[in-house]
Amino acid sequence: MSDTSAVVVGVDGSEHSLRALEWALRAARSLEAPLTVAHVRSEALQLGSARIASLGPAPELPDTVVDALAVEVGPRAEGLDVRYASLDGSVVDALREAARGARLLVIGSRGRGGFASLLLGSASRALASSAPCPVVVVPHEARAASLESGSEAGRVLLGLHPEETSDEVVEFAFEAARRRKVALEVVTAYPVPPSPALLIGAPAPAMQIPPPLPDETPELADETGHRQEERLRPFRERFPEVEVVPAVTPADAAGRLVEDSAEAGLLVVGRHHRHRVETLLVGSVAHAVLHHAACPVAVVPPAPKS
Repeated sequence: MSDTSAVVVGVDGSEHSLRALEWALRAARSLEAPLTVAHVRSEALQLGSARIASLGPAPELPDTVVDALAVEVGPRAEGLDVRYASLDGSVVDALREAARGARLLVIGSRGRGGFASLLLGSASRALASSAPCPVVVVPHEARAASLESGSEAGRVLLGLHPEETSDEVVEFAFEAARRRKVALEVVTAYPVPPSPALLIGAPAPAMQIPPPLPDETPELADETGHRQEERLRPFRERFPEVEVVPAVTPADAAGRLVEDSAEAGLLVVGRHHRHRVETLLVGSVAHAVLHHAACPVAVVPPAPKS
């Protein structure tokens, strides 16, 4: 099931997963990679198959979702190596295993289950925080901005914390921009010190506290821009053909990324380790953009710790 160069897309027949399939088809073609279309069979179908198998040799129950998609995808997959897989187990566990060794796992923002009002399904959230390869979450139609122009449309966005974002995340973003022949916008946030007036109760008229000095924020912005520049320097040398658009923003990196995602083709954020524990998780920025970004979001894990 694993393939070191495959793009794996999880499908369940829902509109959300079909949008993910469209994106994955374009990505596989761009990467010249095989595409695995993976469907986790329903619990009822898994149970029925197990009962039939317990009675002795018998034909496997057909997977109607895979069969229908094979008919639909076939004419549009000329030149691509497309494989279809029916998986058993929980959605998260099965797709996580299918993505082991894959180049990308592509999923919709949510599937058939759950509440229609949710922006991000539980399975999508779990896979984004635990899959062994980069995960691309394709937003549903109500949020999508640039899918109509294909996966190559719009610049690539990168949410960068100079000290915490791993090399794998930065390289993924540069490579995506190079392959698409688009600019890479790099967004880094800097902390804004609170006004002293917010740290104490309302002062007496004779003890009014002055606002922060006007040059405090520019100094923070300049320092953050310098840290960002130093972090990007080796990648700019490796990818000289990529136009880099640096951006620093006060406090709210997620808000800037979500705003700019309306005209982007891909937004890249990282996963990180919880301190010294091996568990991976998505931080607050990744969580926010997964829920609100208007373009596909790539969540990239760091390299496994040796």
